[in-house]
Amino acid sequence: MPFEPPIHWNDYEDIAMKLYERFGDDFNEGKIYRVRFTDLLKWVLEIPNFAGQPGESNEGHLEMIQSGWVYEWRDNQK
Repeated sequence: MPFEPPIHWNDYEDIAMKLYERFGDDFNEGKIYRVRFTDLLKWVLEIPNFAGQPGESNEGHLEMIQSGWVYEWRDNQK
């Protein structure tokens, strides 16, 4: 398995890709935007190789992750 550098809160694209890999098409755009931030936070913290701490998270990070996840989902619909 190749080395993967740790993922941090501002690695929005990497986090979004990991969320898409985990959930695939179970979440469409509408469902992604309705995910509670408490759930999103929990899922991000469960990502292997995620190095951020819960206290470092903020609403801005979660919004960027959510948007990135939507773009990742859209990219995979083509």
